[in-house]
Amino acid sequence: MANKKMSGRKEAWMRIFVGIISGIVLSVWKVFIQVLAVINWIYAIFTGKRLKDLANLCEIWNTQTYVFLRYMTFVTNERPFPFESLTENFSKFKK
Repeated sequence: MANKKMSGRKEAWMRIFVGIISGIVLSVWKVFIQVLAVINWIYAIFTGKRLKDLANLCEIWNTQTYVFLRYMTFVTNERPFPFESLTENFSKFKK
């Protein structure tokens, strides 16, 4: 029992380190995603359709941010990117 408690405590401390590193990565990535969202928006205004590849790239960030928040709020012990591989997108592009 004491060993499980200690491992939970270590995991709680590890969340600080993971939160800082993953938070920085996701914040830098967010700026890139915001630029892509504006490009996709402008493209949609002029052409009447969205760029599927840009939307899918933005969805990767959405999914990774969700995984990060689940980890940081103790919902799961699955570590976010870059400590684990990228999680498969939760949703798909819809026309």
